[in-house]
Amino acid sequence: MNLKCVRERPGSSVVIVIGVMGVVVVLISILTLGASLADSVRSNGRADRAIVLRAGADSESGSSLFGDEVQTILGAPGIARSAEGEPLATADIVDAVRLVRARDDSRAGVRVRGMSAFGPAVRAEIQIVEGRWFQPGLNELVVGRSAQQEFSGLQLGDKVRLRGGLWTVVGIFATGNALEGALLADATTLMSAYRRALVSSVTVRLSSVEAFDEFKNALTRDPRLSVDVIREDEYFQRLSRDVSTPLYVVSFVIGAVMAIGAIFGALNTMYTSVSNRRVEIATLRALGFRGGMVVASVLAEAMILAAVGAIVGAALAWIFLSGSTFSLGATEGSIVTQLKVTVPLVALGLGWACLIGLLGGVFPAVRAATSPIASELKEQ
Repeated sequence: MNLKCVRERPGSSVVIVIGVMGVVVVLISILTLGASLADSVRSNGRADRAIVLRAGADSESGSSLFGDEVQTILGAPGIARSAEGEPLATADIVDAVRLVRARDDSRAGVRVRGMSAFGPAVRAEIQIVEGRWFQPGLNELVVGRSAQQEFSGLQLGDKVRLRGGLWTVVGIFATGNALEGALLADATTLMSAYRRALVSSVTVRLSSVEAFDEFKNALTRDPRLSVDVIREDEYFQRLSRDVSTPLYVVSFVIGAVMAIGAIFGALNTMYTSVSNRRVEIATLRALGFRGGMVVASVLAEAMILAAVGAIVGAALAWIFLSGSTFSLGATEGSIVTQLKVTVPLVALGLGWACLIGLLGGVFPAVRAATSPIASELKEQ
C-alpha cells in the first residue's frame, strides 16, 4: 500500500529523491577528490626506498643538503649497488614552474624535479611511453603523462620556459602515481640554471627492506650530518594525509549541512504521506496490524525513496568524475591525479542516504502507529 501510494504523490516523493541525490553527489565527489589524490601521493612510496631530508623538514621543498653531506649519505651501508658498484641513489632538486591549464587557461604550479644519473634505476616505475630520456648537460625535460594531459605546451618538441632559458620536451613518462604530474630534468643542469648549490633530498634504493635500520642508524649517528631518514612509503603516507584530511573534513561538513536539509524535506514528505493515509492506516490497525508493522512500513518507504536518490546521485558522480583528471595546487607544484569513484565511497553514500531516510521517516512512522484509531476513523 505504501509503494502504490508513491505513484499518487510523485511531487512530494521527488523531494526526498532530489534532496538525497544532492547530498550523495556532493559527498561522493569531494571524497573521491580526497581519496584519489591521497592514493596517488601514497603510491609514490615503496618500502625498499628511503628518503633523506634536512632534520626538521616536513617535505622536500623545505629541505636542503650540501654536496659533502650528499657524499656522506651515498657512502652509508644498506644502499643497493649497480653492477659497477655505484650506489643506487638520486640527489634531487625540487622546484616549481607555473604553466597554463588546458581546460580553462588558468595558471597553476607544476613540480620540476632534477634527478641524478641513477634516478631511473632508483625509481624503476618510471617508463618512457613516448620519445626518449633527457641527456645530462642539456636543457631537456621528460614530462609526466598526467601533467601533459592537464597542462598546455607539454607535447613532444614543445619549449618550456624555466629559469635559465627554454627547455625542450624530449619524452613522456608514465608511473601510475603522483610523479606523473611532474617535469623531470638532469639535476646538475637544473642546479646550474637555477644557480643553486644545494639539493632538496636524497632518495636511495635499499639493498633490502630490512636494510633500512642499518642505513638510518649510520646517518643519524654521524656527527657530520643533521638529517631525518624516512622510509619512502611512510613519507608519502604522511603527505597523503596532509592532502586528503582537509577535503574529508570539508566533505563531511558540507554533507552534514545538506543532509539536515534533506532530513527536513523527508520529514515534511512523510508527514504529508501519513496524513493523507491516516484512515487506511487506522483501518489496518483496527484489523489487527500492530504498531511495529506500521512503523516498519513507513520507514521502508522513506528509506527506499532515499536509496533511489542515492543510486541516482552515485551514478551522476561516476559519470562526471570517474576517469577524469584533476589537479590540486601544492607547495611543490600541482598534484595531478585521475579520479576514481570506488565501491566503498558509493556504499558510504548509500549509508548516508539510508540514515537520512531513517531520520526523516521515524517521527511520521511513530505518529502513524500511535494515533488513536477511533479518532482517525471518526474524522473520516
